[in-house]
Amino acid sequence: MLDWKTIDTVLLDMDGTLLDLHFDNHFWLEHVPKRYAEARGIPLADASTELLTRYQDIQGTLNWYCIDHWTRELGLDIALLKEEVSHLISVQPQVTDFLDLLSRAGKRRVLVTNAHQKSLELKMRRTDLRGRLDRVICAHDLGLPKEDADFWVRLQREEPFDPVRTLFVDDSVAVLRSARRYGIAELLAILKPDTRQAGRKVDEFPAVQDFSALVPGLHRYLSEHASGV
Repeated sequence: MLDWKTIDTVLLDMDGTLLDLHFDNHFWLEHVPKRYAEARGIPLADASTELLTRYQDIQGTLNWYCIDHWTRELGLDIALLKEEVSHLISVQPQVTDFLDLLSRAGKRRVLVTNAHQKSLELKMRRTDLRGRLDRVICAHDLGLPKEDADFWVRLQREEPFDPVRTLFVDDSVAVLRSARRYGIAELLAILKPDTRQAGRKVDEFPAVQDFSALVPGLHRYLSEHASGV
């Protein structure tokens, strides 16, 4: 699927790509509505309906991902609520093997996430991913979400990379489109960001269910590299 000889840098999304999106889906669609309903003294169904509308109103903006924004808007301690269900944070299948193989292959591994710094810190604390990454970059530090075309310009200044020799993996089609417009050569979609849900169909980009599809190719690349092929 991929010619690893032509790739130097691998840019990786976090939620729904390296990490199972089940945590985030459960948190925003079940846990927050429950706590919001309790705090407001309203039925759970009403809380869910109101929150879905508010989520959709700012989807794709940096505030959509911002813990501080939702803490102010909802009057809830979102960071604390995330801690309440943090046991649900988990790594996608074969992610650690994939990252270790990338290291052996000499590829630069860069996490590029829209997640807020507080959410990022929680997830790095609950997994062993930080030690398997060469760089972690948060969109909040750059001031733009990945959906924005100028995000990639700012990323390039912060973490220089050759778009022609870069692979970017994400579960968001909107983000992949943004990366394509910037000129990133290799783009890959994740078909099953939430392991508790059925896989999606994505026709616009090459796609895999999870990283288990990429591990054999990396093994072959390493074997060929070792034998001088």
